[in-house]
Amino acid sequence: MAREHDLLSTEIVNRGIESTGPDAGSMTFSVRVRRRLPEFVNSVNLKYVRLGYHYLINHGVYLATVPALVLVFGAEVGSLSREEMWRRVWDSTAGYDLATVVAFVALFVFTVSVYFLSLPRSIYLVTKDEFIELARKSGKFDEASLEFQKRILNSSGLGDETYVPKSIGSPENTATMKEGRAEASNVIFGALDELFEKTRLRPKDVGVLVLNCSLFNPTPSLSAMIINHYKMRGNILSFNLGGMGCSAGLIALDLARDMLQANPNNYAVVVSTEMVGFNWYPGKDRSMLIPNCYFRMGCSALLLSNRRRDYRRAKYTLEHIVRTHKGADNRSFRSVYQEEDSEKHKGIKISKDLVEVGGDAIKTNITTLGPLVLPFSEQLLFLSTLVWKTVLGNEGGQPYIPDYKLAFEHFCVHAASKTVLDELQRNLKLSDKNLEASRATLHRFGNTSSSSIWYELAYLEAKERVRRGDRVWQLSFGSGFKCNSVVWKSLRRSRRPESGPWLDCIDRYPLQGNGDF
Repeated sequence: MAREHDLLSTEIVNRGIESTGPDAGSMTFSVRVRRRLPEFVNSVNLKYVRLGYHYLINHGVYLATVPALVLVFGAEVGSLSREEMWRRVWDSTAGYDLATVVAFVALFVFTVSVYFLSLPRSIYLVTKDEFIELARKSGKFDEASLEFQKRILNSSGLGDETYVPKSIGSPENTATMKEGRAEASNVIFGALDELFEKTRLRPKDVGVLVLNCSLFNPTPSLSAMIINHYKMRGNILSFNLGGMGCSAGLIALDLARDMLQANPNNYAVVVSTEMVGFNWYPGKDRSMLIPNCYFRMGCSALLLSNRRRDYRRAKYTLEHIVRTHKGADNRSFRSVYQEEDSEKHKGIKISKDLVEVGGDAIKTNITTLGPLVLPFSEQLLFLSTLVWKTVLGNEGGQPYIPDYKLAFEHFCVHAASKTVLDELQRNLKLSDKNLEASRATLHRFGNTSSSSIWYELAYLEAKERVRRGDRVWQLSFGSGFKCNSVVWKSLRRSRRPESGPWLDCIDRYPLQGNGDF
């Protein structure tokens, strides 16, 4: 009310002597109330003005050149008849030089062409039905394959606002280096631009760069593409991790931590992403069609520092990283496997053993993590039931599952699929609220591979749930088979950010009454 009152102003207006009525001959006055515009400088929406200027500067050459050329051309030929104009073009003594006209037209065409070529590649926000229509439009799938993908989508937990590249609807081959680089540029540069703007860090100040992308690994690497785009310094320590699946984001984080421990007073940037269009499977093998239904575009970028003076502005401190690799077991190794089908179409094959081998990897990982984070009482109960079962064998009953809710306030479990999240919730006895961030991320963005756990942490921050001293558990798993855990401790209370992936939709979650949550 006080803020609304500040926008109002009053003015007393002398209306002169009343000539008629009961007040005839008397001076009359009226009070005029005006409502002022709010102070734009103090408004959060000023960011949209900055975005406008950013667009204006980036496209200033085109916005200035094209109208000028049109005005000059229009002013010159607008008053001429068609016959007079052609006479001047072909008769140089009568007005125009043909070479000048050709040069003018060439400049105009060149300017317009450069503008359209510089536009970013299209990214589609699609509903599930639109996704199926894009797949049908490509002409690569028969009706049986389309119907199978539709059934998977309807039970996937994905919503109607996930992102896919335009190329998946093309009848041509989408697994090209050109399409892969275009998609990579869109998501990677977008995430890094926002990171550098938020942290006010210059790209040249970054000493360590680690990027992970499992299935698209061109030469030069994607990390080299970043260095070239941002003109980073020549002695930067750069790494490009490939083929490591959905758990690679935490592997990249582990590598960045090691580099910072060996290089004091430094900054590290970790970028996690995956390319959808480059790995689009156009065949009929149902076990290879499943990734088409779940994987969507996404990218995360985070900044790490080992500088003491950054403590005051840091959000979290890294406490534990626990990594588990089951690659020595053949079933685990082949549970998520890239290969060609019988028609030589490349894709990712999902084994029927995936749930079982994934569960074994997760069990090993959290068992290793438990002694580092669980209260002593929980560790004692777990150890005693384990010993009791070992002594009595099958008669010892079910082993005690520690209550990880006593160790963590927040959970960021990789949003692989609705089925996986349901199984983890049941086995770890987690509440709906514990997995709210994971289900919301799956619904809004789909399975964004290694970056999904960062979308989930951004969700918790956008909900302003993370408080000082809270511990956050990030759990990721993927091909190999690998499972990795990271534990963070919050250094300050989170506030709703002015930008980020959840800015336009956070108030819609958690969803109610649709069966997905």
